[in-house]
Amino acid sequence: MGLRLWALQAARAADSGLGRETVVIDVGDVLSVTDLFVITSGINRRQVRAIVQDIEQLLAIAGGPKPISVEGSVGRDDESQWVLMDYAGFVVHVFDDETRDYYDLEKLWADRPKIEFREVG
Repeated sequence: MGLRLWALQAARAADSGLGRETVVIDVGDVLSVTDLFVITSGINRRQVRAIVQDIEQLLAIAGGPKPISVEGSVGRDDESQWVLMDYAGFVVHVFDDETRDYYDLEKLWADRPKIEFREVG
């Protein structure tokens, strides 16, 4: 499975759990460091940690890639506002709602195409 499909799986994992307003944005034509952003949020910092764990678990079970780096702590006692999971070909941003509103990445990348990730069935 290519990295694009793994990114869509990560988005589905977030969206099927606690993730809110999950989007996948194609930034490959304008960024050299990655092709896709997956952006999602939880209503609080504890949910941010749970969403990150859900994504990691789903990708691991499916034999997917592991992130090459994770910025923002996701330890048991931490309640992060923003966790960035870098898979090289895609980057997952998991925010709490307040931090997502503040940085507003969707507005910053509003001219980039969004990719549908929900399975039609």
